[in-house]
Amino acid sequence: MPAPRVPAPGVPAPGVPAPGVLAPERGPGAPADRRRGRWTLLLAVVLTAVNLRTAVTSVGPLLSEVQAATGLSSALAGVLTTLPVACFALVGWYAPALAHRFGEHRAVAAALALMTVGLAGRAAVASPAPFLALSGVALLGGAVGNVLLPSLVKRHFPDRIGPMTAVYTTALAVGLTAAAAGAVPLAQAVGEGGWRVGLGAWALLSAVAVLPWLLHLGERGGPASLGGARSGARMLRSRTAWALALFFGAQSLHAYVSFGWFALFFAERGGFSAATSGLLVAVVAGLSIPVSAVVPSVAGRLTSQWPLVLLHTACYVVAYTGMLLAPSAGAWLWAVLVGIASGAFPLALTMIALRARTADGTASLSAFAQSVGYVLAGSGPLLVGVLHDAEGEWAGTFVLLFATLGVMAVSGWFASQPRVVEDELPPRPVG
Repeated sequence: MPAPRVPAPGVPAPGVPAPGVLAPERGPGAPADRRRGRWTLLLAVVLTAVNLRTAVTSVGPLLSEVQAATGLSSALAGVLTTLPVACFALVGWYAPALAHRFGEHRAVAAALALMTVGLAGRAAVASPAPFLALSGVALLGGAVGNVLLPSLVKRHFPDRIGPMTAVYTTALAVGLTAAAAGAVPLAQAVGEGGWRVGLGAWALLSAVAVLPWLLHLGERGGPASLGGARSGARMLRSRTAWALALFFGAQSLHAYVSFGWFALFFAERGGFSAATSGLLVAVVAGLSIPVSAVVPSVAGRLTSQWPLVLLHTACYVVAYTGMLLAPSAGAWLWAVLVGIASGAFPLALTMIALRARTADGTASLSAFAQSVGYVLAGSGPLLVGVLHDAEGEWAGTFVLLFATLGVMAVSGWFASQPRVVEDELPPRPVG
């Protein structure tokens, strides 16, 4: 009689799902149900991603109208522009705990529902305090989605991490660009008071995103062991988690500086009109769509993602050098290179999913890397403003940018190595 086969270490026995992967459904018709469930989950992930930045990018183009209608001072407008980073960092830190308590699907659905309330509510108020408060509510969907989408991809599409990350980061880029480009036309189509429509219309999109999640509310989305790795605080002891946090923060800092300050740079140093300077920044934003569609799929096929880290860093180096030496003659080329370099964002999200073994580990790593990263990133635009006001020039800004490119390259090298954070953490005490 042949001896029974014993699975290799780390390989589940036949019929036993791998850690972090939902168990297959049983019974007749289960394959069709699984396929249908996978498609509705794909739709849910895509619609959620489209909404991750609409609450942020729809405000800037209409900020002057918002200030005039609500009495929002310049100081409070500054608070409004830093609110997304603060919310993404703070709420994102607790997102895995919320997912453990209520289930990932319910957490995302509830965050999107609150986002809908916040988007619609802030478009209806007429004073600054409720506008700021409801803006915070509107950002909840983005904050929770930022952290949990990599975990959901790891859990439900473990064999398609690269392509699925490409799908949802492309959807994010499309939503970001659509909200930035569409807010003003929507407002102008209405006329007086149209800013309310320009901001509030995006609540319809977030409400639609809730619907496919309703089909999966009964699925908690994770095994009972989720609590063992859910706390982002455990990642403090992982070198890979710190590397990812620094890489995420550095690349986000460059993105925030480019969107917040490059239009002014091209106007002052390049001599371009405000419209042309804005168009140069729009090139950066627009390129994020095709770049997001390509980078994660390539990253998922690589054992080490270091070549992509090097590519994005090099694009920034060439672009910034060109902006200093030929801000007018090569402006369009520099904008294209910065747009390509912005692919470091979907690369960071892909590496978060690749550097953890399970979905719950991915949620913890995502919370840590993004919370720490957004705190670092939020300092970038503030420091650029201080440096520009102090010197009236841009030399200090580019010293800051080149220095943080060094951080991005070094941390990216560590983060891109083929290892998982669970192997760097001490075992949790039993009992």
